[in-house]
Amino acid sequence: QVQLVESGGGSVQAGGSLRLSCQASGFTSATSCMAWFRQTPGKEREGVAGISADGYTSHTDSVKGRFTISRDNSKNTVYLQMNSLKPEDTAMYYCAARRQGLCYGVYPSEVYDYWGQGTQVTVSS
Repeated sequence: QVQLVESGGGSVQAGGSLRLSCQASGFTSATSCMAWFRQTPGKEREGVAGISADGYTSHTDSVKGRFTISRDNSKNTVYLQMNSLKPEDTAMYYCAARRQGLCYGVYPSEVYDYWGQGTQVTVSS
């Protein structure tokens, strides 16, 4: 059974840091295209960062220089390191996986095959 479980969310003040984790099971994340999305009430899910099976990473403009996606293949886990957090980063963050392993950007949410339940990130000013 394929499962993605996010953790690491919480409440921080602006300027703080959090590291989100996405533990995959039932498939090998190392050969999959993995991504992080975020969503606030009333808005569409927004792609934040993606990592290809070959290690290529991409980040949306609003988080470049602040967020970093990475993976630990030995742990079947993908991370999102978030630094210099801003109140506008407040959202539910979701991990997603696409069986097609090569990806060179964060694709629209509908092309991802598996989703986690999300972890809430709240940044106060």
